[in-house]
Amino acid sequence: MTVDISLYGIVDPQIARGRSLADMAREAVEGGATLIQLRAKNETTREMVREARAIRSALHGTLVPLLINDRVDVALAAGADGVHLGADDMKLGDARRLLGPRAIIGATLNKVEDLPELAAAKIDYACAGAVFSTQHKDDAKAPLGIEGYSALRRAAAQALGDLPVGAIAGIDAGNAGSVIAAGADGVAVIGALFATEDITAAARALRAAIDAALTRRLAAPV
Repeated sequence: MTVDISLYGIVDPQIARGRSLADMAREAVEGGATLIQLRAKNETTREMVREARAIRSALHGTLVPLLINDRVDVALAAGADGVHLGADDMKLGDARRLLGPRAIIGATLNKVEDLPELAAAKIDYACAGAVFSTQHKDDAKAPLGIEGYSALRRAAAQALGDLPVGAIAGIDAGNAGSVIAAGADGVAVIGALFATEDITAAARALRAAIDAALTRRLAAPV
């Protein structure tokens, strides 16, 4: 399945400040988010399923998929479009068998050593990082920086071919263009999108930066 990871919004109750996660997701999509992930590491399974169903309902008709971070069971129960899995989560092959061929499955890419497993699995995209430092992930890796990300992206192109590879951590409208220029097919954003007062405006600013950088990259001579 082809999945658009241009602006990948990760909504998390830890930055909701009492706001509805479903409303936050919808506002991001109205501003141009192309993919939404629910990440809720500290919630109960029941609460996570409830939140996922509410977000899925809010996104109805937008054609923007909803993925669940880590939890294949929650994705199945809530009828989500797929999952995003890290190195400590369910094996990618097991997730594919459970979710079926039409589900979207994304994987975390932290280092070159991760590539053989990703190449052997039937995944739809990878997301690499951390590119910059972030306050929104407790176990965030040391930042790669632009040069480190670019090197990892080149290695991913050799191992994964045309598979979309995004970037995550510390990305905002001011630096998204440099990340796209370094080879990212899109950016995954938490704080710069959902910690703002006007989520839709933040999404529009991010999309403008992303789209402009993608256009410049496509127009650049090979």
